[in-house]
Amino acid sequence: MSARIGVVTFPGTLDDRDASRAVALAGAQPVELWHGDHDLHSVDAVILPGGFSYGDYLRCGAISSQSPIMTEVVAAANNGLPVLGICNGFQVLCEAHLLPGALTVNEGLHFVCKDQRLRIESTSTAWTNAFDQGQEILIPMKNGEGNFVADEATLDRIEGEGQVVFRYVGGNPNGSRRDIAGLRNAAGNVVGLMPHPEHAVEELTGPSLAGLDIIASVITALADGQVPA
Repeated sequence: MSARIGVVTFPGTLDDRDASRAVALAGAQPVELWHGDHDLHSVDAVILPGGFSYGDYLRCGAISSQSPIMTEVVAAANNGLPVLGICNGFQVLCEAHLLPGALTVNEGLHFVCKDQRLRIESTSTAWTNAFDQGQEILIPMKNGEGNFVADEATLDRIEGEGQVVFRYVGGNPNGSRRDIAGLRNAAGNVVGLMPHPEHAVEELTGPSLAGLDIIASVITALADGQVPA
């Protein structure tokens, strides 16, 4: 039986369909989850996709982090459920305190839309085990508030504990501290990144197929019993 991967839709989410398509192309079964749900419907993993949930009012991801579905996601994540937050989903994970730091307005005060090169800094996560340490990938990014910030003590801690998963190379597009593009929690089941792997799943549209490897990683982790199924 194929892995069931839930994709959450918040008001203002716009990449949920893309994320579901990426899940299907990778060989898993996408399961629609609604922000008002109180049930994860027995999914094996969860993706929080990109967009502008609740219009980015208050702070990006702040309102979504308090939604009913996030109560379930936080509890399940703390029990080992794999969770991937993409762009706005990364912001939600930080606001829900599943990941450290915060995402703020881009340093250049402009929306950034481009293909971005990333370096894989950690392969010991449910979402990156298909890659090699130090491997570089190219995936699209599109954000106006993708500037990762944290105090120096937090930055030192996450660097020292190996929680940086993706790092910008070839130029920092939004001013993120220490070129951080994505993080993991201590257990490695929760990962957030600012660029969009769900837009790198088909040769026709490119710029790579790296997004499929991210989904394939969690499928492998589930099949191998590395995370609760």
